[in-house]
Amino acid sequence: MAVKIRLRRLGAKRAPFYRVVVADSRFPRDGRFIEEIGYYDPTKDPAEVKIDTDKAKQWIANGAQPTDTVKALLKKNGVL
Repeated sequence: MAVKIRLRRLGAKRAPFYRVVVADSRFPRDGRFIEEIGYYDPTKDPAEVKIDTDKAKQWIANGAQPTDTVKALLKKNGVL
C-alpha cells in the first residue's frame, strides 16, 4: 500500500479550503483517507496552515510520501 500525505479539497467554488490527510494513493483526491493531520486555508491573508507535527513526522517515519505541495507546507512549518 503506497501511502501519501496530500491535500483534500473542501469549500465552495473559488473558495477552496484544504485538509491535509494521509491516504492510500489509489483512493480519489476527495475520497477515503486514513487520518487527517491538519488544514490549509489559502483564501486568508496570509494563508493559514495548521499541521500536527508529531503525526506528520510519525507518518513520514513509517514511509508516507508527501506530495510536492504538502512538502512545501511541511517545510514552512518546520516538520522537514
